[in-house]
Amino acid sequence: MKIFYHIGRYFILLSRVFSKPEKSIIYRNRFFEEVNSLGIGSLGIVAIISVFMGAVITIQAAFGFESPWIPLYAVGLATRDSIVLEFSPAIVSLILAGKVGSSIAGEIGTMRVTEQIDAMEIMGVNSAAYLILPKILAFMFILPFLIIISMFLAMIGGLVFGVLTGAVTPHQFLYGIQYDFRPYNVFYALVKVVVFAFIITSVSSYHGYYTKGGALEVGRSSTKAVVYSSIVLLFFDLLLTQLLLA
Repeated sequence: MKIFYHIGRYFILLSRVFSKPEKSIIYRNRFFEEVNSLGIGSLGIVAIISVFMGAVITIQAAFGFESPWIPLYAVGLATRDSIVLEFSPAIVSLILAGKVGSSIAGEIGTMRVTEQIDAMEIMGVNSAAYLILPKILAFMFILPFLIIISMFLAMIGGLVFGVLTGAVTPHQFLYGIQYDFRPYNVFYALVKVVVFAFIITSVSSYHGYYTKGGALEVGRSSTKAVVYSSIVLLFFDLLLTQLLLA
């Protein structure tokens, strides 16, 4: 029954988060701060992971398509669909759940145990909205751009390393990338990403906001934030795939 307690408290927190803000100018400034912190600050790890995973997917696809009956441009086709449909939206989001989720839970959890949130409440500030709402909106805004960059860099990585290893020629890879392209797949990926961004920030904020104790409990809250946001993210990955692709 404890899971229902946490689900109820999570939605109660969200109702406070999305209540009317006191001063919109303050939230606007915090929004841009969070875009820089959560989004731009994650660009480096997204780029590195995307390039190398694109290379790995290409080499693995070439290894699996050794039959003379399968055209070599299928390597580019398989790489594109793997990246667009699952790797960039889901795997990169899972990795960012670890980076961004632990950061959010640690930040808010530290403010809770040092009684900064209590001080906000005493001053009449809606601490839930002030601390959490800009993070949710900022990450929902910036994550789709990060995922588009991830898709591009993964395909570039696949092309470069595929050619360097002799797995595929540039013409065949690029032809496969363009073959039977469906824009809806990109739309599907970006819809998932917006939902994932909301899950990562809201679940992590929940665990940080209700932290009790000291520094040790802040670390535990960060760990729980990563674990539970990843589980919920995977559940919604399955659910959205069934709804949007079935």
